[in-house]
Amino acid sequence: MYFIIVLVIVLLDQISKLAAIKYLKGNRPLVLIEDFFQLYYVENTGAAFGIFKNGRYFFIIVSILVIVFVVLFIIKYFHSLTLTMKIALSVFIGGAIGNLIDRIRLGYVVDFLSFKLPWGYDFPVFNIADTFIVISTIIIMSMLLFNKYEN
Repeated sequence: MYFIIVLVIVLLDQISKLAAIKYLKGNRPLVLIEDFFQLYYVENTGAAFGIFKNGRYFFIIVSILVIVFVVLFIIKYFHSLTLTMKIALSVFIGGAIGNLIDRIRLGYVVDFLSFKLPWGYDFPVFNIADTFIVISTIIIMSMLLFNKYEN
């Protein structure tokens, strides 16, 4: 089941990025909700939200190490982790693999989801994998903080 979660997230992420390349690259942003949400093609050579630009090999190595660590953690503690924690860790791995594929294949990560917050702040452009990584990290940290990760 957890492998399927990872696979579905990787597929959703990669298909959405292929669509972004095909329909958004070289074109103006596609405004879906005026002054709030648009699809805007960006090639991100940095980490999350574009920080630490041009660290391709560093981020490839770190991503691989994190993915391996999380997989080994799941294997070692599989029977003591809650279902929610196993799902959250699987979601995290799926997102990390999605962005890793881009870094290896393209040399950058394709981002395309762009939000402008009500007070005028342009939130950094991101992608489906980033969304899954952030949501799963919030769940994992909450479970760790409230000691709800073990059976």
